[in-house]
Amino acid sequence: MIPLNGVFVTGTDTEIGKTMVSAVLISHLKESRPVIYWKPVQTGIESDDDTKTVSRLAGLHDGDIHADGIRLEKPLSPHLSARLAGTKFSVADIIETLPSEHSDAFWVVEGAGGVLVPLNDDELMIDLIEALRMPAVVVSRTGLGTINHTLLTVESLRSRNIDVSGVIMNGDANPENLKAIEKYGELKVLAQIPFVEPLSRESIAAEGRKMELPF
Repeated sequence: MIPLNGVFVTGTDTEIGKTMVSAVLISHLKESRPVIYWKPVQTGIESDDDTKTVSRLAGLHDGDIHADGIRLEKPLSPHLSARLAGTKFSVADIIETLPSEHSDAFWVVEGAGGVLVPLNDDELMIDLIEALRMPAVVVSRTGLGTINHTLLTVESLRSRNIDVSGVIMNGDANPENLKAIEKYGELKVLAQIPFVEPLSRESIAAEGRKMELPF
């Protein structure tokens, strides 16, 4: 595997806004460089296709997407969804879906659930992030509880020597939580994105234009 140039978008929980944030990041980045989106593991694929959602919201073409990966029917933790499907997969299996050669495009890779969600009996999502050797962007809520959840996620990543590029917060502005995460996490909150309604290519692009990123 050629090391990927890009970031791994993870979160403090499921349904935290990783897909929307991935679309915003791509909308911002593609103005200055080629970008490839990849969802390595997707559960609940019949009703929840994050690849299609990001493609629509960020205005991607087929060549901007790496579509290969683990696709499972039940909308559950990957290890359980795989077990109910009568199959199993490993981090090595995921890595094998990557092309042996690729351009110098910037990859935005979106995880499933949080960093400690199990992929199988022995491996967690954090093992995939570590194997890909990519820095992480942590997506978190703005409300009560986010300081603890965000700092725990950041600590887990750093325990594996995974660089954390920063945090992106979703929801109503909460300056005190933002300042606490920056202070105690010793990192930067890259953006605080309000609830975007309606979700459209235009609204996603508008949020992307507000960003200033370190990568």
